[in-house]
Amino acid sequence: MPSSGGDHERFTMQKNRVGLIVPSSNTTMETEIPAILAARSEIRPETFTFHSSRMRMKHVTPEELTAMDADSLRCAAELADARVDVMAYACLVAIMSQGTGYHRESQKKLAAVAEEVAGSAIPVVSSAGALVEALQHLQVKKVAVLTPYVKELTATVCEYIEFEGIEVVDSISLEVSDNLAVGRLDPQQLIQLAHQVKTSDADALVLSACVQMPSLAVLDTVQQQFDIPVLSAASATTWRLLKDLGLDPVAPRAGRLLAPAAG
Repeated sequence: MPSSGGDHERFTMQKNRVGLIVPSSNTTMETEIPAILAARSEIRPETFTFHSSRMRMKHVTPEELTAMDADSLRCAAELADARVDVMAYACLVAIMSQGTGYHRESQKKLAAVAEEVAGSAIPVVSSAGALVEALQHLQVKKVAVLTPYVKELTATVCEYIEFEGIEVVDSISLEVSDNLAVGRLDPQQLIQLAHQVKTSDADALVLSACVQMPSLAVLDTVQQQFDIPVLSAASATTWRLLKDLGLDPVAPRAGRLLAPAAG
């Protein structure tokens, strides 16, 4: 007898479709999140595919960030067409520059667009919200932060984090405004910078408060050098994506936030 439609569904491999809303000049988020989840396959069986929609942005300035954020709704509709299982707004400072607490409003707007297009709810993550939520999950009260931004935008990021009840005890700004140049920064420099920023009074270190500044290559190395949790915008976003997919939020070599339980 011919196979039924149900048989076809039964033999279709289930994959988790991850949608990424990214700046047009971003070259890091679509490498680091897949790399973290590829490493996760060493310890967990799930598989993932990645689908992106891009917002125009070349320079990390308040004006370009505001214009780019307005384009995020179009991206959410496009990803909903692909029926992704979860989507992430992968630009931390674009959210934080719109005012304290804005990740909640942004996620709500994007989720509404996605549900209207798809006909069912799609969880929406933002890198800004994920970083704050990850710090709260780790019960962090004080944090040190490294960013590629100009000092004005770093101050905005610190203010945003502090609004959520977490004190920023120190920060370093690399003052790179060209977003393509941010993506070309050598992650090895973060090892030295991690020891230059003041962490003696911090409960955690954010190695890269930017999804475009590469850090995954040294995240595990730096974590091994510190007793406090070391995380990045990318690792926090991955943690939140896994939670919204209903999966165990673990991955090897991605800092304490995603570390599998001992034993």
